[in-house]
Amino acid sequence: MPTITVINEDECTVSADLTDGRVSFTPLELRDAIGWEVKSEGLCREGVCVPFRNSGDRVDLDAAAEALGRPVVVDAGAGVVALALPAEERRRALDARTAPPFSLPDLDGMVHHLGEWRGRKKLLVAFSTW
Repeated sequence: MPTITVINEDECTVSADLTDGRVSFTPLELRDAIGWEVKSEGLCREGVCVPFRNSGDRVDLDAAAEALGRPVVVDAGAGVVALALPAEERRRALDARTAPPFSLPDLDGMVHHLGEWRGRKKLLVAFSTW
């Protein structure tokens, strides 16, 4: 079973099935990957449960992410999955015009943190070939 890197609040590498661009986990792998546990009540974390019905011994990540209101992107070739913040957190960040803390390398490879520019205007230019 291949391993896949999941970018969530944190980054982790777990075993997963990757078929036709869809990722599935065992319930234990799902908990390790995104921090939510499959229970009879649904997907649960820290005393909060979201309705979710799972059939079988595998959990489809797209279905779990949809139940949590979190868009998911899968790059099968790179073995990477990224989950966006929940819709309410994205909405609050847009309304407040704030970005979550992140770090990115510059063209010379030096890593910079968003906090370095606190109180100063910033322009982030992103480009992708896909």
